[in-house]
Amino acid sequence: MKIVLAYSGGLDTSIILHWLKENYQAEVIAFFADVGQEEELARLEAKALKTGATKCVIEDLREEFARDFIFPVFQAGAIYENQYFLGTSIARPLIAKRMVEIARIERADAIAHGATGKGNDQVRFELAAAALAPDLHVIAPWREERFRKQFPGRAEMIAFAKKNGIPVEASAQKPYSMDRNLLHISYESGVLEDASFDASSKEMRGMYKLSVAPEEAPDEPEYVDLAFEKGICVAVNGKSLSPLQVMQTLNQLGGKHGIGRVDVVENRFVGMKSRGVYETPGGAILHFAHRQVETLTMDREVMHLRDSLVPKYSELVYNGFWFSPEREALQALVTETQRDVTGLVRLKLYKGNIIVAGRKSPKSLYDAKIATMEADASAYDQSDATGFIRLNALRLKLQAAMQDHRGSRNQSM
Repeated sequence: MKIVLAYSGGLDTSIILHWLKENYQAEVIAFFADVGQEEELARLEAKALKTGATKCVIEDLREEFARDFIFPVFQAGAIYENQYFLGTSIARPLIAKRMVEIARIERADAIAHGATGKGNDQVRFELAAAALAPDLHVIAPWREERFRKQFPGRAEMIAFAKKNGIPVEASAQKPYSMDRNLLHISYESGVLEDASFDASSKEMRGMYKLSVAPEEAPDEPEYVDLAFEKGICVAVNGKSLSPLQVMQTLNQLGGKHGIGRVDVVENRFVGMKSRGVYETPGGAILHFAHRQVETLTMDREVMHLRDSLVPKYSELVYNGFWFSPEREALQALVTETQRDVTGLVRLKLYKGNIIVAGRKSPKSLYDAKIATMEADASAYDQSDATGFIRLNALRLKLQAAMQDHRGSRNQSM
């Protein structure tokens, strides 16, 4: 048997690699997708091979991640439950897609992952695999009773690693878990499971990797210009950049000014609530700037229609339905809405805040001649509003009259 394992080099996937080899008598191909984790890749292959992998495949997917996954989500204006920028959610379908492709190349029988049976990632990996390769078997060790029985906690995993010479750097005392990619870093579990715990306190400042605390950000604001074409950011401060470079640049700028930190209690797809702390400095800037260009260039009804679909689109991404026909249909609509979302927005970054400092577009629908409060009957005749209001008020007047009639009739009775 041959298995392709989504491998990070951490404690869980290192143990799983060895466990799969022993319990399935299988060849295990370790696959590491570089989506911006900033891992030390030079040592990763040696670690995987020493742990028992027959092969280790490491691929740089950062540009594809930014171009084909992050940017379409931001074109849609998607935020899950109005707070979460979907950083982990949107990376999983890309990793699963490439896992399936490698499984085909290697003629593997199955793919495997280290997601637990309580979280969302198991669903995301497996729904993607079902859509792309329904014939491939998926192995999820954390959902196997024999695995959970052998490893009821981290202490047992660390002991197993030492006993079997598995090279991992892990501590039973680690107070939280962390997942990083180009879009964000998420922090969960441990001390963060107490929803009343203050993750912004001084003692937790060492946890954050992408951003400074807002109160420690520079005392002077910084201005940044973002240029958009069809809803895609193509330049920062006048310099043309690739999607990957855009994200790297905005992460640096946002992190410097303490932007993009959120503390969320969210609803997992599997039914429970969970608490997560996220750093999304570049994503927060990109989302805000994109909306500013949309306010100039999008037709009102088109914007409202797209906005009405944001909760559904976000839910599909969060729940793992990236490769579903309904998400693809919504994406086609989003692409259509972005045809004229072209322009430049200037932002002021200051101590955790993003402040608009100007916007312009060659395709702007904003016309100062019409919007002006100065007299200009040729552009907009204010007298026309009388009939407009009268027509819109008609049903309200009828409703009020009916209620008055009912009230008087009840009094007479």
